[in-house]
Amino acid sequence: MKGFYGKLLSIDLSNQSFDEKIIEEEIFEQYLGVKGLGAYLLNKYNSPKVPALDPENNLIFCTGPTAGSRVWGSSRYGVFTKSPLTGFFSESYSGGKVPEAMDAVGYDAVIINGQSKVPVVLSIEPGKVVFNNAQNLWGKDTFETEAFIEEAYTNKDKAFKKSGVLVIGPAAENKVSFGIIQNDNWHCAGRTGAGTVMADKKIKGILFQGSEKRQIHDENALKSFVKHIAEMGRDHPAVNAYKSMGTSQMVKVMNTNKAFPTQYWSKGYFDKWENISAEALHTQCDVNPTGCPKCFMTCGRQTTILNGRHKGMTLEGPEYETIYAFGGLCMVDSIEEIAFFHVLCDRLGMDTITAGNLCAFAIEAKKRGKIGLDIDYGDVEGIEKLLKMIAKRQGVGDVLAHGIKYAAKEWDLEDIAVHAKGLEPAGYDPRVLKGVGLAYGVSDRGACHLRATFYKPELTGMSPLDVLKGKAQLLIEFEDRLTIFDTMVLCRFFRDFYTWEELSVMIQALTGFKSDKASLQKTAGNIAREIRKFNVQEGLTRDDDWLSKGLFKKLSDSGAELTHEEYELMLGEYYELRGWA
Repeated sequence: MKGFYGKLLSIDLSNQSFDEKIIEEEIFEQYLGVKGLGAYLLNKYNSPKVPALDPENNLIFCTGPTAGSRVWGSSRYGVFTKSPLTGFFSESYSGGKVPEAMDAVGYDAVIINGQSKVPVVLSIEPGKVVFNNAQNLWGKDTFETEAFIEEAYTNKDKAFKKSGVLVIGPAAENKVSFGIIQNDNWHCAGRTGAGTVMADKKIKGILFQGSEKRQIHDENALKSFVKHIAEMGRDHPAVNAYKSMGTSQMVKVMNTNKAFPTQYWSKGYFDKWENISAEALHTQCDVNPTGCPKCFMTCGRQTTILNGRHKGMTLEGPEYETIYAFGGLCMVDSIEEIAFFHVLCDRLGMDTITAGNLCAFAIEAKKRGKIGLDIDYGDVEGIEKLLKMIAKRQGVGDVLAHGIKYAAKEWDLEDIAVHAKGLEPAGYDPRVLKGVGLAYGVSDRGACHLRATFYKPELTGMSPLDVLKGKAQLLIEFEDRLTIFDTMVLCRFFRDFYTWEELSVMIQALTGFKSDKASLQKTAGNIAREIRKFNVQEGLTRDDDWLSKGLFKKLSDSGAELTHEEYELMLGEYYELRGWA
């Protein structure tokens, strides 16, 4: 098969050594790349029940057949490990320029084991790894770290065509369980705490440099395919929407549907949503569209704050999920303050979805007399202080640094806590979007909106909100297709363009591997079983595929409700279709 290097780079931090291993073609035939390969390697090299913050928990970076190609929406990488937040399978993806540099090193995967005695920056080139002492960088924020590594370690005398840097921040260094891996300043492998695993190995940053390229099976076929997708994208409504408003457009959509999580998941509508909407962002700030390489969506927002205490601050964002977490859940009604929290979390190296959820949970804990913290809904100074306390593991921040399951148990608030498998959901309330609730529950990494993006068929009427039967079958269809996305890796926002048929054409042009919907579904099933095997090995049971108690309470404003009977109906149907016990 073309499209794969057929090589794995294995790095042992404890001994500061590395070697190359061959990846047999049969592995790619069974799992394709990235998510499938990452799951396979995690099962192969991780010992059962190894703690997430143990030197023997492997950290695996993967790029796929589309990397370095012309394929739209393909500048992405995946990282895989055991999560310190959930204790289960961890996968996270990021875009920007770094994925192209990571791929140009010439491996399908880089697997990192062990723990360095001192902080290091890894410099990875084709056939070479250098372990640079990074004690001077330990404690620095992500922006400082990335700038320093680019200046100090980039090998400018070699004609490498591509280079890029991954970094972690002080929160991950302090073992906050939801640390991120950041690149290009604003792109993050954000969920489930892969950055914390990287920090535990004493890796402050990784520099990738190279000029390697994958062999493409049929260049002419690929060129025609890329041209075809570009023509499809011309004046496409989804493209126009992302270009004009980015992901912040969802603030209006979700409030209109009364499914915008508000006041720590007790309401579905924020009466001040217009202050944090896409319109507010674009009229109150200076905003320019920006995008990853090889992308015509340009969903990113290059933002400069024009007024208030953060005047002059620049950032890329904020994205919808950050707006919902701090705007809806914490009831902050200023888009400028939400943008500030976005920057603060990125600097500290923390996932904004989890961080915003935990801040709102702490506010609710204060109101119920569980903690003595001086904080309230809409209290921007109190939230800023709490975020810094979490990153430094100070006071109640130390409890929250463990994640929602731990904090809920410590404060006896498990009846209101919102999560699945210990991961907090995104900004789509499952009491309105019930199929999204099922998607949260059965997602292999915890409450994730991206494994299936099932809010789309429910919001568009493809899956009627009040019809439960059949949701599981459609969810599996979405899960399987997006699993194939993650074997390449492809951006979710191209889901309207890359149908099963288009994916088959793309994969054959890149690799020579002939496929159709049925064979790709079989591959997706192989990957689902591989990840299920890992999670069951780590202690997962059917109970872990249920949502937490907080999501079975009625919304106080609309009365919308997801009952235990409704969820059991969907879950039972899902298990039967997947063939799970």
